[in-house]
Amino acid sequence: MDWKTSTSAEPRANGSIYVSDEVRTAAKILVVGHFAVGKTTFIGSLSEITPLRTEEKMTKASLHVDDLQGAPDKVTTTVALDFGRLTLSNELVLYLFGTPGQQRFVQLWEDMARGALGTLLLVDPARLEESFPVIDLIEKYGLDYAIAVNTFEQGKRFDAEEIREALDLLPDTPVIHCDARDQQSSAQALITLVRHLLDRAA
Repeated sequence: MDWKTSTSAEPRANGSIYVSDEVRTAAKILVVGHFAVGKTTFIGSLSEITPLRTEEKMTKASLHVDDLQGAPDKVTTTVALDFGRLTLSNELVLYLFGTPGQQRFVQLWEDMARGALGTLLLVDPARLEESFPVIDLIEKYGLDYAIAVNTFEQGKRFDAEEIREALDLLPDTPVIHCDARDQQSSAQALITLVRHLLDRAA
């Protein structure tokens, strides 16, 4: 499979930023995770069009609601969704939907989960406990998923089996490390999810 990715919104060879007329299949993928885990960055690193972002500046009203302990430099937050697009071949395109990480936005999940082929769950190895409510939502809506451990420069690196044990994952749930800032690293995480979905469908 030829995975061509671009972070540019420039028109492709057909002269348009719109999906090619040759595309016959579209798949919806959710990119989920707790607050400040890197979902917006992940989608931005992969999307071939300028991503749709609904980020707003954080205000004093969120000080006692959003925990910034693991992300002290964060100044904006997603309040609705992130959206990006990635064409995998002349016949297939992926639509990437990023969900807000805060519990107060869980009402958006029902609509966003509808029709999703699967889910990529981003986790921060330093804040694994914050992933459990997100896993509960994924399982509530019956979505197949893979884990992408967003590696940050600081902190201890945990191997896949340590992550699997800490999150109490099923043996066949894929776990891959990635850097959400890096296009190729993000693409590998997405490839891992798609391969898992294909295996589940076989």
